[in-house]
Amino acid sequence: MSRATLLACAVLLLAACSEKPQTMGGAVKQDTAAYEGTGMPYTAPGWRPGDKVSWEQQLKTRTQAGQNEYNKVN
Repeated sequence: MSRATLLACAVLLLAACSEKPQTMGGAVKQDTAAYEGTGMPYTAPGWRPGDKVSWEQQLKTRTQAGQNEYNKVN
């Protein structure tokens, strides 16, 4: 192999070792329940952050509206 090929391989190997870790960062806390909310002012109508019952009702509504084949046909 030529020197240029070896040099190109070495550069590619070193570039692969410098990949940054893919973490979530500090924006989302991992130790809270999903129904607690994100603290953002944009929420779905009818859902109250911190209310588990309204969270579950929103999930059921979204599932029925988006995945029910009978609703898609009509």
